[in-house]
Amino acid sequence: MKFAKFEFPVIFIFMVIIFDLDDTLYDERMYVESGLRAVATFGADRFGWDLEASFLLMIDLLESNGRGAIFDQWLAVHGQYGRGLVKECVRVYRHHTPSLQLYAEAKSLLPEISTYPLYLVTDGHKIVQQKKVNALGIEHYFKYVFITHRYGIRHAKPSTHCFSRIMEREGCNWYSMIYVGDNPAKDFVNLNSLGVHTVRVLTGVHRNIRAQNGYDAQHVITDLGYFPQVLQELIDEK
Repeated sequence: MKFAKFEFPVIFIFMVIIFDLDDTLYDERMYVESGLRAVATFGADRFGWDLEASFLLMIDLLESNGRGAIFDQWLAVHGQYGRGLVKECVRVYRHHTPSLQLYAEAKSLLPEISTYPLYLVTDGHKIVQQKKVNALGIEHYFKYVFITHRYGIRHAKPSTHCFSRIMEREGCNWYSMIYVGDNPAKDFVNLNSLGVHTVRVLTGVHRNIRAQNGYDAQHVITDLGYFPQVLQELIDEK
């Protein structure tokens, strides 16, 4: 179900709102392209290769084959393939300072709901994810940012480990929590069974994915501009 646009204010009732990061608050493709440009710059500085040509080649490889072996193929084209260089490219990609922007709807939404306890739960390399948060300038909106890999890869979603930590911090129950994410393969399935209110936003690479039975969120919206109406409906049920 998709919702019409909705205007604040809403009546405040205690609920904890938790967001995913990649493709929920911003378009992760921006980070990928930023990282590839950083690696292209590395190639220009180290070997004198044309920066823009390298960047466009890596974009072509991304479109054709996905992220898996972009650096291997890019280096091989230049006759410089080696495991050490691939590792160095990965390091440059992960440690670069990205240029990112929130979705317009996220930029409007976060300050509007700042009276609620807000948390972020994101999977991924801990340095990479922290750099994304820093580049977006959003940490101040959240009471805490949970990067799941800080607690071990086994606690990545669909693990509910970080959500349990939020519940302990807030002294709330599962029914007082709302989780907003984009990936039906992992974001909602375990939270649904616990009674968390789940919201899927149809943005990013997973927007056209049809969820397996039981894996989709309870609410589906096209973008975060529709979230306030979902929030109001949940409040009205209290």
